[in-house]
Amino acid sequence: MGNVVFIGVAVLVVVSAFFVVTARNLVYSAVALMGTLFGVAGLYVFLYADFMAAVQIVIYVGGILVLIIFGVMLTNKIATPVLIQTSMPNRALAAVVVFLIFLGLTTLLFRTPWHEGATVAPEGTVATIGQALLTKYLIHFEVAGVLLLLALLGAAYLSRRENG
Repeated sequence: MGNVVFIGVAVLVVVSAFFVVTARNLVYSAVALMGTLFGVAGLYVFLYADFMAAVQIVIYVGGILVLIIFGVMLTNKIATPVLIQTSMPNRALAAVVVFLIFLGLTTLLFRTPWHEGATVAPEGTVATIGQALLTKYLIHFEVAGVLLLLALLGAAYLSRRENG
């Protein structure tokens, strides 16, 4: 059952990443990016990296993707958010290169002698990371937070419009 779910999540990531690249509408591309980022979070869950999965959802899906969508929605040219493709002559060459890379990776995948070790019950990572952030790396964590706040204030100051 786990293999079927893993293959489903992997297919979701690949298909939605394909739509991110090929969508002509920028909003559709951003929605497909959301599917890709959720799928990557699902792959983190399969790797027992629960903290990374949560960070993936909170930061990338919840923060960055929402900012991208707001940026698209707040632009002046929202009536025509169609991406212009200027690399039409290179499509055949790109398809050949992508196919060769795919063929090489598939060959590598099936010819590699994979080592399967004993199954070990995973430990939680959130408690360990939280303990480290609030004890050993507390000063570093707080300094990074203050620097990010100052960067946000500087970006807001630089991006505001002058009234005259």
